[in-house]
Amino acid sequence: MEKHYLTPEGKMQLEEKLNYYKTVKRPNVVKRIGIAREFGDLSENSEYDAAKDEQAQIEAEIKEMEDILLNAEVIDKKSIDLNTVSVGTKVKLYDEDFDEEVEYKILGSSESDPKNGIISNVSPVGKALIGHKKGETIAVQTPGGVISYKIIDIRI
Repeated sequence: MEKHYLTPEGKMQLEEKLNYYKTVKRPNVVKRIGIAREFGDLSENSEYDAAKDEQAQIEAEIKEMEDILLNAEVIDKKSIDLNTVSVGTKVKLYDEDFDEEVEYKILGSSESDPKNGIISNVSPVGKALIGHKKGETIAVQTPGGVISYKIIDIRI
């Protein structure tokens, strides 16, 4: 199974979301299915079909959250080695192509938010950075082409 990296906060948020799905969303859709059944012929009952579709989606999301939590590795900030880029670090980079500095925080895919500078450890840039040290230059193959970055700083 794939390991899922989570911050302690991210794990807590995912546990709360899972609890909400199990205790609120799931019972609500079951109620909607019951009400829709009362409308009669299920073969032409769009309310019933919609509720069953929603139930399937909720169950899939619950399963996905359970799988992530089952295979979660919580990032311990105290054990992060700041000599190399790893999950849980912030990395300041010099983008040689655009002559600018950029900063990314590398987390697991469950917590990535590229618009806010949080990238996944399995993204092209995240994967390429992991294990490298300050001062190294790396080339990253992205969908838009190869980008060269020099690692300026690594911190938490």
